[in-house]
Amino acid sequence: MNQLLARYLPSFLRSDGITIPVVRMQGAIFAGGSPMRQHLSLATTAGLLERAFSMKAPAVAISINSPGGSPVQSRLIYRRIRDLAGEKKKTVYVFVEDVAASGGYMIALAGDEIVADPSSIVGSIGVVSAGFGFHELIGKIGVERRLYTSGSNKAILDPFQPEKKEDVARLKALQEELHTDFITLVKERRGSRLAEDKELFTGLFWTGRRSKDLGLVDALGDMRTYLKSRFGPKTRLKLIAPSRSLFARRLGLFEAHQPGSELAAVAAAGLLEALEEKALWRRFGL
Repeated sequence: MNQLLARYLPSFLRSDGITIPVVRMQGAIFAGGSPMRQHLSLATTAGLLERAFSMKAPAVAISINSPGGSPVQSRLIYRRIRDLAGEKKKTVYVFVEDVAASGGYMIALAGDEIVADPSSIVGSIGVVSAGFGFHELIGKIGVERRLYTSGSNKAILDPFQPEKKEDVARLKALQEELHTDFITLVKERRGSRLAEDKELFTGLFWTGRRSKDLGLVDALGDMRTYLKSRFGPKTRLKLIAPSRSLFARRLGLFEAHQPGSELAAVAAAGLLEALEEKALWRRFGL
């Protein structure tokens, strides 16, 4: 009889183990997105995090697999996790899958403990900007560039004009400021666990095994095994996932009401986003 009743109790009330909510964060970190492609951002993760931290559990597990992206969105996600952890008084365990680099590692810093697979890629504590220069190409194909601005720096680093040393200097100063903020956050969160290594903040990245030696992660392993060792062999994991029905309704509306030309434009934008994301992954050989 007791077994029958236990079957209908919420999992957190059963005596045969506890349930740990899991939030999976996968992909590049950018604001916005499109109906065809969603990125990691505060908008796409806030609801999942609220649901996970609202569960009656002693901890929340977060799985990270991201090559980075927007430093603003990375910090916003990091801050939301830490705020919820403080409000709900829960421990946060972060588990690195293939990669937690750059902004992906910034989010991982929200964990009270960070666990990585020995073969994971971790680090890339730095800032990068990339672009192209087309000023010689447009001259060769007979295109005249016409640009009108109000403000002497409004067209800084315009790809259709020759690169200016003062523009590059401004960009480098901006990058240094962002890099300093990133380093400060790493030191605040990792503290004395960090090794004394001159290459730690140069933008290099390492395997999970080497990252443990450097103090970037706390342990090596996988989520299920690690959490069972913490909370007992009967510990269960519950993935907090987006509502499929809601996504399906949005997709249906999108398909039903988009004219052909708009659909093509959205598809083209999605392709560009995919190429940009692919470039981020390729930096780490993935």
